Amino acid sequence: MIKSTVSELLGSQAEFLLNHTSKTISKERLHLPNPNYYMDSFGMSNRNPQVLRSLGQLFNSGRLANTGYVSILPVDQGIEHSAGASFAPNPDYFDSENIIKLAIEGGCNAVASTFGVLASCSRLYAHKIPFIVKLNHNEFLSYPNRFNQFMFGSVEEAWNLGAVAVGATIYFGSPESDQQIVAVAEAFERAHELGMATILWCYMRNNAFKKDGIDYHTSADLTGQANHLGVTIQADIIKQKLPDTNGGYMAVNYGKTHPKVYSELSSDHPIDLCRYQLANCYMGKVGLINSGGESKGASDLGEAVRTAVINKRAGGCGLISGRKAFQKPMNEGVDILNAIQDVYLSKDITIA
Repeated sequence: MIKSTVSELLGSQAEFLLNHTSKTISKERLHLPNPNYYMDSFGMSNRNPQVLRSLGQLFNSGRLANTGYVSILPVDQGIEHSAGASFAPNPDYFDSENIIKLAIEGGCNAVASTFGVLASCSRLYAHKIPFIVKLNHNEFLSYPNRFNQFMFGSVEEAWNLGAVAVGATIYFGSPESDQQIVAVAEAFERAHELGMATILWCYMRNNAFKKDGIDYHTSADLTGQANHLGVTIQADIIKQKLPDTNGGYMAVNYGKTHPKVYSELSSDHPIDLCRYQLANCYMGKVGLINSGGESKGASDLGEAVRTAVINKRAGGCGLISGRKAFQKPMNEGVDILNAIQDVYLSKDITIA
């Protein structure tokens, strides 16, 4: 995808996003994606050779192989959002094999899904595309609904079915977050022992984060701190929602922050907000991937490209986008995944 096509998809935001120069945290301070990114980040760490090999498989597969960027297809929505809500827009994806086929046809680095999906096809596909097993889920079949994450299987079972990585979610800020932190930290330690990489969905969850009509669950300062907690328990990659606001600490009036977070280290520009998230990932030494968000129909392609541009120009290492791709016919899903990848392949779209 050439820059002019990206500009067309971004529309009125093209100049704002493509020509922004960040004056908060300079790009020279960052650990930026490159063909040797995972070795630069972890080659001298405590990660054992098996983990480095798994990271190599993840970063060196698909259309973005050997760039330092990743494009991951995540399909774990059938648990929390329900299978009906997730797959009714395209019933083909009730069939687990089609999820893996979409990731392959779409040129993704990896597919992230449930134990059930990946185990059902593991002998056929585990050697064809890297598997990321999502270990824990929230489920809404229980009444009343709860907002907690429970392990749906063991790290050993993820290893047995051929996964190169495991993923997990922590709802930071929730009453159950301390239990989740302990459970995921132990799971990640075991995954590293077995040679698998680790990816953490660092999400905020507490009704108190909604104040005066503003939802601070995606505030740069709060999600940035969630990221910092995630890298503390040794996640190799952080998955985070794209920030669209800031000042959550001050609005909710709890915890600790510093005025320079807002006056010097971030601004109201979406690229600068995302860069503050990245700064909390050890200045990008641990890669930041942003989620693609829900499917809204005709605007999905433009929104996917917008998110990719913001993540890349902020210094992130890729996108993990699911519903925009799998809730459509496969050829349209492939087009969206390829458009995301084209942003990262473009030499004209540079770090801000």
